[in-house]
Amino acid sequence: MLLPRILTAAIGLPVILAAIHYGGIVYMVFVGCVILLCLYEYSLVLTLGKKPIHTTSLLLFGLIMAAVAIIGRTPLQTELPNNLYPFAISVVICGVLLLEVMTPNRSWERTCNTFTGIFIIPWSLAHLINLRDIPSYGEYLTLFMMITIWVSDSGAYFSGRFFGRHKLNSEVSPKKTWEGAIGGTLLAVGAAVLVQHLFLSTYMGVKTAIGLGLLVAVTGQVSDLAESILKRSAGVKDSSNLLPGHGGFLDRFDSYLLLAPLFYYVVLYTL
Repeated sequence: MLLPRILTAAIGLPVILAAIHYGGIVYMVFVGCVILLCLYEYSLVLTLGKKPIHTTSLLLFGLIMAAVAIIGRTPLQTELPNNLYPFAISVVICGVLLLEVMTPNRSWERTCNTFTGIFIIPWSLAHLINLRDIPSYGEYLTLFMMITIWVSDSGAYFSGRFFGRHKLNSEVSPKKTWEGAIGGTLLAVGAAVLVQHLFLSTYMGVKTAIGLGLLVAVTGQVSDLAESILKRSAGVKDSSNLLPGHGGFLDRFDSYLLLAPLFYYVVLYTL
């Protein structure tokens, strides 16, 4: 299991780093593909768990919701027509309800499952683009967040594997331990300080880097547990097998569902 995990990372990391570096349309297309794949896997998990989901609405209005999160940024609002932001959200809400009414065997549970995917996955992950587009430091802030979460995930995996004794939450994720969570957090803080020293020494101090490292590690692990609740309720282990050793794209990007918006707004309004 470890070898496929390493090989997948060896192939995937250069792709992600290149997309972050080039930014612009390249990074936007990359994140857009990730969002679509995560939405597909969300639909797949629910379907395997015999829970109703309207996949067409999920994918169509999910992309619209991602666009809303991007165009709703403060720097762009003055260049857009008035009320475009609430209008787009209204289109998503009305569109999902309209398609459900037109679908045979109408189901409120299916409507709620569809809305949940639309409002959590694309809305949250679109903030990866917003973070990258912060003037001057967007690339390095994105690297800061991603490298820190990668180290946190890997640190938690290996710390839990070698030292794990006390279960973190056996009902949601049986393999996660407190030792793994603590080890991942400590290593994440170390990675945050290193990235700050290499790329962001003129933007933030060491204390700020430590605080953001803790934010990334804790929020990322909580977000990971939140996605585990979805899989547990559906009775599946991984969202898919598209990434050998890692599960699916939703498994790899679940940490950002809570983290990406929180990190973006903390940086935007406090630094």
